[in-house]
Amino acid sequence: MSQSSLESQITEHPGTEQFETNEQTGNLALSTSDFSELEDRVARTVRLVRTEREARAAAESRAESLDTQLSEQLTLVKTLQEEIRGLNAERDSVRKRVEKLLTQLDSLEL
Repeated sequence: MSQSSLESQITEHPGTEQFETNEQTGNLALSTSDFSELEDRVARTVRLVRTEREARAAAESRAESLDTQLSEQLTLVKTLQEEIRGLNAERDSVRKRVEKLLTQLDSLEL
């Protein structure tokens, strides 16, 4: 951006009488209100980053906790599935025995 373009942008904003240009270096001197505004923005950004880091840490902690719970639940599910298979096998065995007994009773009545 050229020096004249920069100066025209400065004159478009209120409070430009507080700006000073350094012709030798091409730098701008910020007014105290502009510096305070910049300082506020930086402070808000720092707070935002801090808040987001805390939220991320909490989310990671929660994810780790949920992962542990999931592992425990998977173990329980496997145990329950095995128990259901065993109970189904036992039910089938009992059904066959009852059918055999009914068959024997039917044969006695003939």
